Formats: sequence, C-alpha cells, structure tokens
Amino acid sequence: MESYIEQFVDQFYSSGVFEIAGLLSGLLCVWLLIRQSIWTWPIGLFYALISLAVFMQAKLYSEFALHIYYAAMNAYGWYYWRGDNSIEKSPALPVSRISFNMGSILVLAVLVGIPLLAETLRSFTDTDMAYADSTITVLSFAAMWMTARKQIESWYVWLLVDCIATTLYILKGIELYAVLYGVYIGMALAGWLAWRKTLERQNRNMLKTENALVLKSGNKTGLKKAVTGKVASSC
Repeated sequence: MESYIEQFVDQFYSSGVFEIAGLLSGLLCVWLLIRQSIWTWPIGLFYALISLAVFMQAKLYSEFALHIYYAAMNAYGWYYWRGDNSIEKSPALPVSRISFNMGSILVLAVLVGIPLLAETLRSFTDTDMAYADSTITVLSFAAMWMTARKQIESWYVWLLVDCIATTLYILKGIELYAVLYGVYIGMALAGWLAWRKTLERQNRNMLKTENALVLKSGNKTGLKKAVTGKVASSC
C-alpha cells in the first residue's frame, strides 16, 4: 500500500501542469455540482479547456471533441442555472426526472452514436481504443445534457462513464486522470444521494402546498355557504 502511495506521489510530481490542473479543477467541479452550486459551471469550463491539451497529447480524439462539447455545455449550464445569484446554491432550478420520451431519444442516440463514432475514429485517426473512447464520449454527451437540465438520472450515466474511463486512463498511462475518475465513482454515488434528498424534499413541499391550497379552497367554500345560509335565514 505504501509503495502504491509513493508511486502516486511520484506520478503527481512528474505529471504536467495541465494534468494536475485538470485533476484539481475536476474534483472541485463535481463537489460543487453535488452541492448544486452554480459555481460548478465556470470551474467546469476551466476544467474542460485544460483537458483539451491532456487528451490531444494522449491521442484520445473523441475525448478531445467531448471536452469541446463540455466547454459549450458548461457555458449553457451556467446560463440555465443562473436564476439565483447565491454562492452556495441555485434553488430556482429544481431537481427533476427525465421524461420517458426524452429518455428514449437519448438511449437511441447512444446506441447509434457509439459504433458510428468508433468506426469514424478507426477510419480517420490513429486511435487504438476506438470503442472504449467512443463509449465514454457518447455517454458523456447524454449525461452532460441531463446535468445541465438538473435531471437526477444524469448520475446513473456518470457512474457508468466513470467506471469505463478509470480503466481506459490506466491503460493509456494517464494516471492522474485515472485517479480523478476513480474518485468520481464515489462522488457520482454521493451526488445521486444528495439530489435524491433534494427531489424528495421538493415533492414533500409540493404536496404541502397542494394540501394548503385545497384546505384554503375548502375554507372559502364553507365560508361562502355559511354566509349564504345566514343571508337566507335573515330573509
């Protein structure tokens, strides 16, 4: 165990500045996302831009393209969550569930997109792990879109992405990013639990509001009947 830690420390210090910056900004980005902080988006934008250099050097071209998409989606997420200006959270946008129709469209897009992208990479690049690279990329496209719209199912997809990516980055020798995505596995579980609690709290609050409206409406109806009866009896 000690030798493994020593190897990691040596790898950390021998890694380039972009890998280290990507590791730290990536962890901060996901931690802020779990907390539903709007600041996850500018940090995520920084992470995406830094990662472009890392993946170009590793010849993971679909990952490179993915992080261009990440940069755009972080800008979109920042815009979409902007309803609240607080540093900690953006409660103006509630946690939600994806609709059946949209979920079906995303599943179909993933099933078509993975082999299409993999064969394109095989034909036009020198990639040596086309299908693993493409699977991460296509799944991440779907997960990032759901994340920007604050849909809880995004964490399921991120968990799958993190497991595949951790293995791929180990094989490609990008150890710091392998560590990053290994940590992401635990953070994806934590994110799902945190968002589930928020969703449950939203549902309880919505139910309380509906009950209060029903009760208020019932009181008004009862009051109206009482006033009507009093007027009729006085006549």
